[in-house]
Amino acid sequence: MVTQYKNLINGEMISTTDMLDVVNPANEEVIGQVPACGQVELDQAVAAARAAFKTWKKTPLEERRAAIMAISGAIKENADELFRLLTSEQGKPHQQAKGEIYGAAAISAAQSTLELEDEINEDSDARLSRTRRVPVGVVGGIVPWNFPVMMAIQKIVPAMLSGCTIVLKTSPFTPLTTLRIAELIADKVPAGVVNIITGNDDLGPMITSHPDIDKITFTGSTATGKKIMEGASADLKRITLELGGNDASIVMPDADPKKVAEQLFWSSFQNAGQVCIAAKRIYIHEDIYDELSAAIAEYASQVKVGDGAQQGTGVGPIQNKKQFDRVVELIEDAKDNGYKFLVGGETDPSGSGYYVPITILDNPPEDARIVAEEQFGPVMPLMKFSSEEEVIERANNSEYGLAGAVWTADAEKGVEIAEQLETGTVWVNEFMHLSPFAPFGGHKQSGFGAEYGKEGLKEFTYPQVITVKKDNVPA
Repeated sequence: MVTQYKNLINGEMISTTDMLDVVNPANEEVIGQVPACGQVELDQAVAAARAAFKTWKKTPLEERRAAIMAISGAIKENADELFRLLTSEQGKPHQQAKGEIYGAAAISAAQSTLELEDEINEDSDARLSRTRRVPVGVVGGIVPWNFPVMMAIQKIVPAMLSGCTIVLKTSPFTPLTTLRIAELIADKVPAGVVNIITGNDDLGPMITSHPDIDKITFTGSTATGKKIMEGASADLKRITLELGGNDASIVMPDADPKKVAEQLFWSSFQNAGQVCIAAKRIYIHEDIYDELSAAIAEYASQVKVGDGAQQGTGVGPIQNKKQFDRVVELIEDAKDNGYKFLVGGETDPSGSGYYVPITILDNPPEDARIVAEEQFGPVMPLMKFSSEEEVIERANNSEYGLAGAVWTADAEKGVEIAEQLETGTVWVNEFMHLSPFAPFGGHKQSGFGAEYGKEGLKEFTYPQVITVKKDNVPA
């Protein structure tokens, strides 16, 4: 019998008459059902969050931290159950699912230590002026399907820490692990502070337009982000948008192909390429292009594509049919245009499960769809470049600006190049490292605002300036 999961509203686990099926992308079997919430359930969740905000915003910081640590502890204590459930609904291999679950627990604990101190603007004979941060209010969080637990925590924790309350909508594709966490924390967080609901795509616009929600925090596609920004403008909701990316990696001629090949592979193919900060375009200097591209292709041949629950799987399935079809379409477009493949290129949409073979293209043109668009799948184009100026211009020639990387034996040169890239985050000689203490956000059409660190925490607050005229100054 298929397990039915419940939503968390006002401290209670609730269900609905209508339910949504959740499918395992490895075999397309239904593995769970979740409530199909609509306006009624959303109104209940928002009302609970609004009522809880009155007391939560006054709750001492140490008590808020304790509640966050309780969430972190619940995730860590139940990690074995949670990572297996995550693999079954998302598709990523067990080892990567473990990384997400334990990472969510660790980031919760780390972020709970953040604090926004008052800033003194003026302390003169005439007056004392200070800026304090006050919570925005009720937050509406919308989470994607590629890292459903990590993205949920990325929204819940700073909202709670700042004194806000939150109504979180999971992706309808990957709600199960988050709802299991909701069940685990229902008695660990004051009622109404955290509410977690599920529903179809029409629930998102209801959240964006809800008059009693003060802020929207969203992770997902740029196209959807634009719609959210438009919807939130009606009543000037505060927004944080972490959107798409077409991240470029630049490999300089002094990089050692034998050392970087494996790292470059995983910078693109972790979570089957379904990572907003994955390397989507890899530019390799012409002096080492042949050697490095051959080394990456050789490593790729050793990586198993399959069910993430099976031992030895390195790359799992695409999470859902819609994204599977899009990735297959991009591969077919590359074939139709006669682009050369180093690895892969053959797909079989008729089989069970949303599997795309590891695919690496050999120096396609800059205007190829597989280069110009965010593929979000296990497909990687390798391109040659000749000069530093040329590759920087090519890397920056994108509407996106989320992240990027530079690979070189000369770290100083790597930083010099990094500073010229038009992205929010750049790594030198590593990839995908995010710190809970450093802000993460996109430039251009990759986002609006920041997550993580004090900058991310500020996103959930307003600045309030209090100025006191001193008694010894005559009126």
